[in-house]
Amino acid sequence: MKKNSKPLSLRIPEPSGRPGDTPDFSHIKLDAAGAVDRPPTDSRPAAMLDLAFRLVRVLDEDGKAVGPWDPKLDAETLKKGLKAMILTRAFDDRMHRAHRQGKTSFYMKCTGEEAIAVAQGMILSREDMGFPTYRQQGLLIARDYPLVDMMHQIYSNASDPIKGRQLPIMYSSKEYGFFTISGNLGTQVPQAVGWAMASAYKGDDKIAITWIGDGATAEGDFHNALTFAAVYRAPVILNIVNNQWAISSFQGIAGGLETTFASKAIGYGLPALRVDGNDFLAVWAATQWAEERARANLGATVIELFTYRAAPHSTSDDPSRYRPGDEFEKWPLGDPVARLKQHLIALGEWSEDQHEAELKSADEAVRAAGKQAEAVGTLGQSRPSVKTMFEDVFATEDWRLVEQRREVGV
Repeated sequence: MKKNSKPLSLRIPEPSGRPGDTPDFSHIKLDAAGAVDRPPTDSRPAAMLDLAFRLVRVLDEDGKAVGPWDPKLDAETLKKGLKAMILTRAFDDRMHRAHRQGKTSFYMKCTGEEAIAVAQGMILSREDMGFPTYRQQGLLIARDYPLVDMMHQIYSNASDPIKGRQLPIMYSSKEYGFFTISGNLGTQVPQAVGWAMASAYKGDDKIAITWIGDGATAEGDFHNALTFAAVYRAPVILNIVNNQWAISSFQGIAGGLETTFASKAIGYGLPALRVDGNDFLAVWAATQWAEERARANLGATVIELFTYRAAPHSTSDDPSRYRPGDEFEKWPLGDPVARLKQHLIALGEWSEDQHEAELKSADEAVRAAGKQAEAVGTLGQSRPSVKTMFEDVFATEDWRLVEQRREVGV
């Protein structure tokens, strides 16, 4: 029997930096802004394989929009996007503090990733259905969902719009195109594909969009969904938010050192785009491309949104235990809020004074919503009526529920 000349060894992927190390992103190869071609939306996936390995960028170092992917947005749209991103960050900061004050049991911030949900929430209609993870709160905020209702849900109080049936931050709103968040990672992707298939089967004109993290692409649900999306040409946008860290394990554990996450689409015959997720205009342009493709009945698109999770994974997490503390400050693609601000200033449509005023306005809006929500009650101080647990179960109330309600006295 043949034997190896030396013993085999198992490779365990390691990130480029651990606590105490100097952040090192020299291994990341970035295309210059404007350098990547924009193919026609009806391109065959096999003809655009390189886009799974390149990086679509629009904003250059001076804040100018360059290249074929420039969506040429008007100033008012850009301002709306910036304001929604600022408001999202202000909301995150307040709710994170609320957790530290014991007002809720759990919270998750999206700091550094605001451009993704805000841009995509602005592009798609509320009638299209989004299947988000727990870091797409910007989707609701960009669509003017009431901040106070988001807070009611976080506090699970008597005014919670989903009646205390979800963990904090796991929002749900059909009216705003926001499907109920699932805590079981990966399940939202086959759900989105199934919803899109149903829309196509009915001859409807609605499409679906979903988000998954880099780590959860290693789940079987993700790959099952890609099979169905390709085979049935489902009108869905499949976003992979590669924010470098899945809880405490870095993206290499899910295969990010071997290839790009966008390239996972190639084996399924799906078109793939890899996009600067901290560039509001690039996110907008790529999503618009995928949307046009879906609405033209050409099927699904996989988009890898290359970004960085600046905050802890959740309020239960301490990132200082597994990565350099100043890593986000050295992230080569910068801060999405600062970059869009720079772009608007370069256009002559924004100023430092306007920015400071908007920061103050966002803080005041969040503070006012906070006072209103806390007047109803924070976690444990107020809760939905017991009778609500018998509601929304059957279209016609089952006799057993009637008996149970009578026993409880509601």
